[in-house]
Amino acid sequence: MPDLLEIKNLRIEATSYPPGEPPKDVVLVDDVSVSVAKGKVLGLIGESGAGKSTIGLSAMAYGRGGVRLTGGEILLNGRDIRGLSSGGLRSLRGREVTYVAQSAAAAFNPAKRLMEQVIETSLSHGLMGRAEVEARAVMLFRKLGLPNPETFGSRYPHQVSGGQLQRAMTAMALCPKPDLVIFDEPTTALDVTTQIDVLAAIKEAIHDTGVAALYITHDLAVVAQVADDILVLRHGKKVEYGPVRQIITDPHEAYTRALVSVRSIEHEEKGETPPVLSIQNVTARYSGTTFDVLKSVSVNLPAGQTLAVVGESGSGKSTLARAITGLLPPSAGRITFAGRELSRELKSRSRDDLRELQMIYQMADVAMNPRQTVGTIIGRPLEFYFGMKGEAKRKRVQELLDQIEMGKGYIDRYPAELSGGQKQRVCIARALAAKPKLIICDEVTSALDPLVADGILKLLLNLQAQEGVAYLFITHDLATVKAIADRIAVMYRGQVVRYGSKTDVLTPPFDDYTDLLLSSVPELRLGWLEEVLAHRKMESAGN
Repeated sequence: MPDLLEIKNLRIEATSYPPGEPPKDVVLVDDVSVSVAKGKVLGLIGESGAGKSTIGLSAMAYGRGGVRLTGGEILLNGRDIRGLSSGGLRSLRGREVTYVAQSAAAAFNPAKRLMEQVIETSLSHGLMGRAEVEARAVMLFRKLGLPNPETFGSRYPHQVSGGQLQRAMTAMALCPKPDLVIFDEPTTALDVTTQIDVLAAIKEAIHDTGVAALYITHDLAVVAQVADDILVLRHGKKVEYGPVRQIITDPHEAYTRALVSVRSIEHEEKGETPPVLSIQNVTARYSGTTFDVLKSVSVNLPAGQTLAVVGESGSGKSTLARAITGLLPPSAGRITFAGRELSRELKSRSRDDLRELQMIYQMADVAMNPRQTVGTIIGRPLEFYFGMKGEAKRKRVQELLDQIEMGKGYIDRYPAELSGGQKQRVCIARALAAKPKLIICDEVTSALDPLVADGILKLLLNLQAQEGVAYLFITHDLATVKAIADRIAVMYRGQVVRYGSKTDVLTPPFDDYTDLLLSSVPELRLGWLEEVLAHRKMESAGN
């Protein structure tokens, strides 16, 4: 029996328009061949720009942003879909092949109820009548573990959580009874506690419906839980292709081995030192609301050390950072920094307060002016805080570039000419330019590929050793916490539920929430997901 999907010698190109140069063709995917049998899952893994999504979308004979399929064959159910007419492609997409995007929030129409959107494709293709397709949608809501499945579809997208919306999108993809579903980073934007629920729901739905799937991700531990085979990609080319067990236990290629061993950082926690930051009973709420988003939070950050603040979305992590920086004035409590009490509001703080407390944001893309060069971006705090100009400023900028391991050749580049990891390094250099005592790092590696994120973490640890700077590291990635933290504060619904040294916080017995958080971090081994779900089922039965 032939495979459901066969991709043979695929070549995909696009046209690049370099500034001041004539347009030129660029090869995005070069000579890639894979196959997927009915009821099986192929994982596509690799860093940003590896070609994962481009190959995934080719299974719908689609290329976004001017991408062109220029070579090879894409056989679905035995026919080459590259040769289909526009009508044939319309019939194919949403019927034989469906797609689950990374951001469900951006994929749903906020003005339409969920049920109308989940059943829309099945109705437009004439696959079922309304009563039948609504009954199927309710069945899928139930299978995917959504609350009150009979009435869930009457809600609007903003009335459900991110994890529920991602599962609703999976229901929408499965509703037309497709042969193939493309999952494009479906859990990357979710917290680990939400991710595990969505991952389990997706795996069960694939198993029960017998659909084939392409699962695109840069997280090898995640794809190892759902895939049968894995294709490792880099720069649009195949690095390694084989069964999931072989890829994770006996990788043949150096790049695959690097992916398997990522997060191998060893960081010994430091002993007690005087605090550079002391937060005492801080309570805060946003204007116009009637409830506190921070509730009597107290933590200390020793000088030259790293305090990791962890918890799921809505736990208060980033709100705590806003309170520390003065962007959200606390309604109660006090914040002491470098031996002095900070004014509650940013506008009342001194220049030294601003200089010594810097921040690095999650999305480097939106944290830099795209019209300014790297030299101008890093040089701004040098001029603002120290009055440096001309050659002295340029020399210091180059020293900072050397310190973040970017060296010569970048000072006159623009952000658009940098990779994601390079952009984040520039943001780190900009923060260091102010000679801070504390840097708040707000999810600074969550948008990066694992290998790039690993490099950023190692850089931060090296800089801490050189400069003695303290970090308040906000994250929901427990692997990151284990790699760099000296102290940990676990937050839940605006409160600190566990706090202390890394050893103490990560040593049982745990409170229920910390136990849930730690047990939800995917491990790179076969059967991990089933073990966790079985354990939770036993615990639930025991209660």
